[in-house]
Amino acid sequence: MKVLVINAGSSSLKYQLIDMTDESVLAKGNCERIGTDGAFIGFKTPDGGKVERPAEMKNHTQAFEAVKDALLDAEYGAIKDLSEVSAIGHRVVQGGSYFDRSVLIDDDVIAKIKELSPLAPLHNPAHIQGIDACTAVFGKDVPQVAVFDTAFHQTMPEKAYMYAVPYEYYEKYSVRKYGFHGTSHRYVSAKMAELMGKPIEETKIITCHIGNGSSITAIDGGKVIDTTMGLTPLGGFLMGTRSGSLDPSVVTFIAEKEGFTPQQMSDLLNKKSGLLGVSGVSSDDRDVTAAEKAGNHRAKLAHDMLYYQIAQYIGSFYVALGGCDAIVFTAGLGENQPCLREGVCNYLGCIGVKLDKDANNNMIHGRQGTLTAPDSKIRVELIATDEEMVIARDTRDIVSAL
Repeated sequence: MKVLVINAGSSSLKYQLIDMTDESVLAKGNCERIGTDGAFIGFKTPDGGKVERPAEMKNHTQAFEAVKDALLDAEYGAIKDLSEVSAIGHRVVQGGSYFDRSVLIDDDVIAKIKELSPLAPLHNPAHIQGIDACTAVFGKDVPQVAVFDTAFHQTMPEKAYMYAVPYEYYEKYSVRKYGFHGTSHRYVSAKMAELMGKPIEETKIITCHIGNGSSITAIDGGKVIDTTMGLTPLGGFLMGTRSGSLDPSVVTFIAEKEGFTPQQMSDLLNKKSGLLGVSGVSSDDRDVTAAEKAGNHRAKLAHDMLYYQIAQYIGSFYVALGGCDAIVFTAGLGENQPCLREGVCNYLGCIGVKLDKDANNNMIHGRQGTLTAPDSKIRVELIATDEEMVIARDTRDIVSAL
């Protein structure tokens, strides 16, 4: 079975074609700047090279036409005919309380994804466009599956997901914590249990997905008991351009002083804060790191805040779990920034973490492994996340059961 995995954004569309007989990636690429004159598709060639081609992509349907052309390309294509694609798996950011697992897409599922769009206005509408575009290009007979970022977090108890605002807003508008990056947290926690040689039901794991968007999750026996992101991906600790959680009065105070509308405040907190807002340099951690090495105080401050906040959440989740067997770092920064991992672990000696600095410094450029010394009370691991594989596996399992 060959599964096409789709991650549709508002102006982008990432894809991978995976052969589920051996879980090999046959093709992968990204359509960018959809809806603009500068739209293009970039994809990897079988020999590891990369091709970029301009393409007319006024909408996601045209983007899928570009994907189809790339998959069938006479020189670089991975398949001879579209009929080789058995099923399509979609990443969907917000599944609300409706979905605690991946599901086969039908009209009812599409209606619920649309209904939840106010909770993820930049993501869910794009996912619907992606699903509709798939149907237009591949036809209605090719089954499609939705894999939700929020689903893994649906095991959180009420005490963790409720906010202390009038209960009527939960009843009227579903205001609660949902959590995100669930597919990544699910993948790396299962991998960590496997590495420990334990059934996941016997583990207590804290997973740290640290990238331009970041979240930390407490997982007890394979089930989420708490996570950092909330109603939206803005919650938690500071990220590339996001502020993370704040005293709510910071929002009203700045809005009143600057005369900002709710949308302007949302833009400030989502697009102009975090590493970018504190450092004044960039939202890209590589640029902030370079600035810190050059003596930029605000760049150093941004990193000091980030490491401190990550360690704070790990500490609080250690208490929530009643102890911890392992801590996992994953995603862009978690996998590639030894200084971040060391900066966080320096705070965790009080709970028994003993970092092996040489091992930590060597874990870059795709390397994975244990970051702690043999006598560390808690094992800290670097595991490369693979959300696309989770989506492909769920799609295979659901479609195979039809």
